[in-house]
Amino acid sequence: MSTTPILQFGTSRFLQAHVDLFVSEAMTRDEALGAITVVQSSGDAGRARRLKALTKGYEVRVRGISNGEQCDESRQATSVKNALSLTQDFGEVQRLIAKDAQIILSNTADAGFRPQEVDKATQYDPAMSYPAKLAHLLRARFAAGGKAPQIMPTELVQNNGDVLKSLVLDVAASMDAEYRDWLEHEVVWVNSLVDRIVSEPLEPAGAVAEPYALWAIEDQPRLVMPCSHSAIQVVPDLGPIERRKLFVLNLGHSWMVADWLSRDRQGATYVRDVMADPDQVARLTALYHQEVLPGFKAAGEGEGIAAYIDITKERFANPFLDHKLEDIAQNHVEKLQRRIGAFLEWARKNGDVSDKPMLTEAMNGDRT
Repeated sequence: MSTTPILQFGTSRFLQAHVDLFVSEAMTRDEALGAITVVQSSGDAGRARRLKALTKGYEVRVRGISNGEQCDESRQATSVKNALSLTQDFGEVQRLIAKDAQIILSNTADAGFRPQEVDKATQYDPAMSYPAKLAHLLRARFAAGGKAPQIMPTELVQNNGDVLKSLVLDVAASMDAEYRDWLEHEVVWVNSLVDRIVSEPLEPAGAVAEPYALWAIEDQPRLVMPCSHSAIQVVPDLGPIERRKLFVLNLGHSWMVADWLSRDRQGATYVRDVMADPDQVARLTALYHQEVLPGFKAAGEGEGIAAYIDITKERFANPFLDHKLEDIAQNHVEKLQRRIGAFLEWARKNGDVSDKPMLTEAMNGDRT
């Protein structure tokens, strides 16, 4: 088995079309730390075929609109050199963590961070949550006396590195003090934010993804980059990027749904249908520039927002993406508060007192 400095927990199509593709493209320029070993942690037998196929190289088909032009191209990802099952290859995974892994990546399922009752067990159990598994697996590295690794979760959790660190330390509370101190002070825990719509899988491995991609990584001492790539940004604070995503991309989605509900769900099925209507596009553009942009400017975060709005509209207009308004409408009331309500409050706190009739109407309209 070849030496791989990057160990990745998760086989999702998102990781295939995001991190794994970035590392693959960087490797061709000799700008990557090295290859990847993927670990399937779920024990899902149905993914065994995908696991084997990853090491043979796979296609990422990039489809959408980029810089005003329609894009439909195929890229090959070859960064995954080894693929293991945590259930069947536990010993090898432990060996890699103890000796080879410099960076440990993850993108577990939505429930991956959720504590489980079995997490309280003193010995490793396959039914544990990912943080509990990590707490037990990292002991091999500590015992071997190796340099502490860097942990880079990509789960969609705010301050995901800090959250994962806290969860791992909770599990390690009953373990020896020296190990807990090593986890807290020597291991590097990295916060990051990822953004790319990966719309469908290819079989047996690979995925279809939009052109837009972002991996924003919060800078800190001792940070090690897995690769150099145009989609990666190292930033001092993830807050402004999180707000762009929430208050432009996500807010736009929820405003569309509120408008669609006010018309008794008539006139569109997908987000791209809305963007095919010039009147709707004009209204959305007015919303962004007259009601959203002033809030960012008042907060001192206006630089680059106009360009991000243009990119967001391109993403919405992707002719290859079947993004249903009905799907976005799930948990609509909660999303309205988190996206539009929170934006209105944030804008006011930062001194933006301008009228926002379209956003206010969305908040107060029919939410059924």
